[in-house]
Amino acid sequence: MDSWGNLDITSAITRDDLNSSFRRNKATTIEKLPDKVLLEIFSYLTHREISKMARVCKKWRLMAYNTKLWKNVSLRPEISGLHVGSLESLLALISIRFGPSLRYIELPIELITHTVLHELANKCPNLTHMLLDFSTAMQLHDFSELQAFPTKLKYLCICLSEVIFMEGFMRKIYNFINGLEILHLVGTYEKVEEEEEEIYEVINVHKLKSATPNLRVINLYGINFVDDSHIDAFSSNCIQLECLAVNFCSKVTGSTLKTLFQRSRRLKCLLMNGTNLRSEYLMQVEWDKCNLLEFDITATDLSSECLSDMLTRLPGLRFLSAGQLNGFNDQVLKTWMEHGNPRNLIALDLDSSDNLSEEAIYKFISKYGNQLWGLVISGMPHITDSLCTTILPILKNAKILVMGTQERLGVNILVDQLMDSIANHCPSVERIELKWDPENLRFSDKSQKAIDTLRVKCLKMKCLVLSDGRYYEIVKANFERADRLTVVRTITNCS
Repeated sequence: MDSWGNLDITSAITRDDLNSSFRRNKATTIEKLPDKVLLEIFSYLTHREISKMARVCKKWRLMAYNTKLWKNVSLRPEISGLHVGSLESLLALISIRFGPSLRYIELPIELITHTVLHELANKCPNLTHMLLDFSTAMQLHDFSELQAFPTKLKYLCICLSEVIFMEGFMRKIYNFINGLEILHLVGTYEKVEEEEEEIYEVINVHKLKSATPNLRVINLYGINFVDDSHIDAFSSNCIQLECLAVNFCSKVTGSTLKTLFQRSRRLKCLLMNGTNLRSEYLMQVEWDKCNLLEFDITATDLSSECLSDMLTRLPGLRFLSAGQLNGFNDQVLKTWMEHGNPRNLIALDLDSSDNLSEEAIYKFISKYGNQLWGLVISGMPHITDSLCTTILPILKNAKILVMGTQERLGVNILVDQLMDSIANHCPSVERIELKWDPENLRFSDKSQKAIDTLRVKCLKMKCLVLSDGRYYEIVKANFERADRLTVVRTITNCS
């Protein structure tokens, strides 16, 4: 009887505890959260998701209208932005949701009208960043009545049309953009076909530079009409210039670079990937007198003599991207080590530099690898995993590592040893990319242990990129079991 009695008492206590716990949990539903906490939760959602949440109840609808959730807005649905069905809807959004809180906005061609720009100028006084996407334009709206434009812009990105002349629109905004510090003009490089077609200068760069004297950053990306005269124009007016990027502007040869550095003493970053630089022009530049820290000359066909001349005269590079250069050989690297100054270097990209040997790369990494945050030695079939495994103990501060080639090799890559070495020697790594073909990867039953070690020791890792295949599936499953779902990606998805 005592045992049964005790059981009844225990059961009663358990039921009371359960009921009490149920009442407590019932009292702490999401409805009871303070507005500040709920607003913080909403801030992690996309605007598409916020719009859906607004349909749940009146309280959530009011929360969704809070202007603090609408500081950075993209209205380009094809790039994860919000779809707005009509101009009337957008005008209502600007008035009700955006207001003084709006800092950044992206507008597609169909929403770029004088009415919208007037409303943004009047209702959003703190708008400092704007992207205008004209890339799909077949014709522009009528801007003859445009009398107002946001006046506090520090950042402006314009995606250019392939054939639409934009000078009529630009003339209307010149008086409003003299405070710009960052300018991006994005061309149609990806759309250019092999056969030579007539090239239209769809925007007048020479007039634009006069309206923007305070620019610190100029990015002219993939614009088929940009040439050396445009670089000269900007350098003549923008004395604050710190960064110039002309990646994939194929008409740039470097003929005005000497003048650029003489005028722009603050220039620290020069990005010229995929341009048609000529060695004789670059050898005329007074590199020893400049303050350049970041330099990209990828795929520019410069000679070995020119590369040696530049690298030995540059006073203190921190970032160098010099991939896909036939002229970058062992002698260039040796000359840079012996007569140059790589002591400040923290990032080096040598992708597809086929004329560099394992021995030369090893010597350079042995001397400077401990200071590198980023290293790219991919795209070279002759660079094996044995070199990678050998240099990893030196790369103690590495945050970005890119290795391997997608070409099918005659040797196997022992990926377990590689992963284990990264885990034990590179605790700060954030991104790893292993490009080897999955058919060349060799792993064993102990792979899970190597992956576990990497996952546990490299807690800062945000991205691990592998070729699609069986090994990718094993690594992906391992990370997903540990609730790190977004770390492992395929090369296809990543690119």
